[in-house]
Amino acid sequence: MTHSPHSIIIGTAGHIDHGKSSLVQALTGKGPDRLPEEKRRGITIDLGFADLDLGDVRVSFVDVPGHERFVKNMLAGVHGISAVALVIAADEGVMPQTHEHFDICRLLNVQHGLVVITKTDLVEDELLSLVLAEAEELVAGSFLEGAPTVPVSARTGDGLEELRSAIRKIAREIPERPTDSVTRLPIDRAFTMKGFGAVVTGTLVAGRIAEADELELLPAGSRVRARGLQVHGSSVQVAEAGQRTAVNLAGVDVAAIQRGMVLAETGRLRPVQIIDVHLEMLQSAPRAIRTRARVRAHIGSAEVLGRVGVLGDRLEIPPGGTGLIQLRLESPVVALHGDRFVLRSYSPSETIAGGTVLDPFATKHRGKELRKTLERLRVLMGQDRPAKFATFVESSGDLGLRFSDLAARTGWNDAVLSEVATRAKQASTLIEADDQAGRAANPGTANRLFISRENFDRLASAALADVESHHQREPLSRGLARETLRERHFAHTAPELFRAVVSHLEKTGALVTDKDLVRSSEHSVELSPADAQLRERLAALYEKAGLEAPSLEQAFAEAGVAAADRVHGRKIFQLLIDNRTLVRVQGDMFIHLGALDRLKTLLFKFASEHEPERLIDVASFKDLAGVSRKYAIPLLEYLDREHVTRRAGDKRIID
Repeated sequence: MTHSPHSIIIGTAGHIDHGKSSLVQALTGKGPDRLPEEKRRGITIDLGFADLDLGDVRVSFVDVPGHERFVKNMLAGVHGISAVALVIAADEGVMPQTHEHFDICRLLNVQHGLVVITKTDLVEDELLSLVLAEAEELVAGSFLEGAPTVPVSARTGDGLEELRSAIRKIAREIPERPTDSVTRLPIDRAFTMKGFGAVVTGTLVAGRIAEADELELLPAGSRVRARGLQVHGSSVQVAEAGQRTAVNLAGVDVAAIQRGMVLAETGRLRPVQIIDVHLEMLQSAPRAIRTRARVRAHIGSAEVLGRVGVLGDRLEIPPGGTGLIQLRLESPVVALHGDRFVLRSYSPSETIAGGTVLDPFATKHRGKELRKTLERLRVLMGQDRPAKFATFVESSGDLGLRFSDLAARTGWNDAVLSEVATRAKQASTLIEADDQAGRAANPGTANRLFISRENFDRLASAALADVESHHQREPLSRGLARETLRERHFAHTAPELFRAVVSHLEKTGALVTDKDLVRSSEHSVELSPADAQLRERLAALYEKAGLEAPSLEQAFAEAGVAAADRVHGRKIFQLLIDNRTLVRVQGDMFIHLGALDRLKTLLFKFASEHEPERLIDVASFKDLAGVSRKYAIPLLEYLDREHVTRRAGDKRIID
């Protein structure tokens, strides 16, 4: 069985003119500089790329510009690297951009790498020893402490083989990218290839892309198709997470694509502009960061302007300090929980901080809610996925969250969401609406809806209190209209949440549902002696009238209900309808159930005497029922609805 080579991405970092591009060219045989100006001036301005095949390891190099003016370009490419090659020239030693690039790698939580001392052919051994000591001091206490330090000369080739061996060793230590996230490729370059159209490149940080896949270009929301793929300069059918990937896109013009956009699975991720984050200030930052400070935020391959809101009692975070802040961005970006980012000051542009995205769908926080907000964010700083799942759901309040909402926040795929949801529900802090409503949930869909138990119980209590209040206001009413209850408390929630609450209250015995009405299980209509007498008078009146029943107004007049009491009279009348003493035949025409039963008996007898046709016309029906046409037609239409009769031309068949 053959295994595909392990792929890693190494980013170069270091000061301008320290030989990063020359080193990459010496290792790979390919010059990473591609712009005519770069080749003419001999400095790297934008990102460059080259590949190295070490047999069992395939390395993609992202060569970044070292000049301070192009740090933003460096940040666009370094976000997805597996390891860093920190390049220090032997003839100059550690310089300002060495520090800044190294700080950026630490802020982005790069965990692997090595130090490369270049231009060794230009210095004596004594100076080389000083630079090696300086490099050791720089990386002390960091992820590069104890990492290989390899002196090389790109010009003579000295040390290149040792460097390749060190890279191979590091590559074996780097784990495969996790497979629990939805597909995401931040775009760092877009161009047109003659005969192919738009091509984008970037690091596939999660998931996989196959040829012909339908994808979404965010934040624009455009639907595109992967017409072709390349990895390491070769066409492939599938690109996997952790690979530098070029995608030929159908359905979009290159003019509509910008660095910082993201290719993602269709309908899974969403652009955001307000995010809550945990911030780590650099010790070297020139000043504290304060609320309302304008900053440059680098997230993925995007750079956007934004303002800071420090959360908590403090109004600033000092150099070397940490804290929770809200970033309000001026343009939408794709950001997920757990993403690393870098902040640079607005002017002059200096790297001052970085950190981790906690809640990418944050809202503006009110003072009275701040304590709860801080508690939730501290949970999101941890590693407990079920607790994070529950925290996101809780923060959604009465609306609840669907799998699709949680995927947009976390990037977790459906399998991970299902597993985490099961564990979160076991902790009894969450409720799944479909479970409560008695329908089997489909763990593979994006439509599963979750709400915190606290919010669910509060909604249920409010709904029950409303029903009980209705009973107090309307003691003669059989119940509250189900739709009225929904509109009052669930107008802005998902339909299944209302069904789940009502189902829960039914199961606990608190509510009873009767068709379109809901009532408290303890509710019963208790009539005063006067109301009971009125009910009996009305019932007797309709029973005596038989099939030629009076109108409602006539009935009230005969029963002695004054005009001022007609509203109350209607409530008593409704009780006769509710217990089916009276049946609505048409509009305000009500007939006593006993009279209708006697009519049906007469019809069935008539039918038996007229076998096999069992037909009756309007005239015969009038005679049989002993009513005028005024009552005959509504009665026949009622019998049709009850499936006692059915039309056959001008006649009816008695079933």
